[in-house]
Amino acid sequence: MKLSILNSKETIFEKDAKSVVLPGEDGQLCVMDYHEPFLYKLKTGQILVDDKFAINIVGGIARMKGNELVVLLEQ
Repeated sequence: MKLSILNSKETIFEKDAKSVVLPGEDGQLCVMDYHEPFLYKLKTGQILVDDKFAINIVGGIARMKGNELVVLLEQ
């Protein structure tokens, strides 16, 4: 899937990923290729990309549509 992680000022991370773990209000959500579409509220924690790369966040929202995951982070 195409993964884009953004904040209001810049693109933080953009590349293809096989799996992404998101820290959500209801617990962790693992997203893989061709996941069903969703809109998900994120809480403080880490986004883990392909079990290799982690980004600390304080919150935001994630949207999956098609095979593209876009994460908009809070500042």
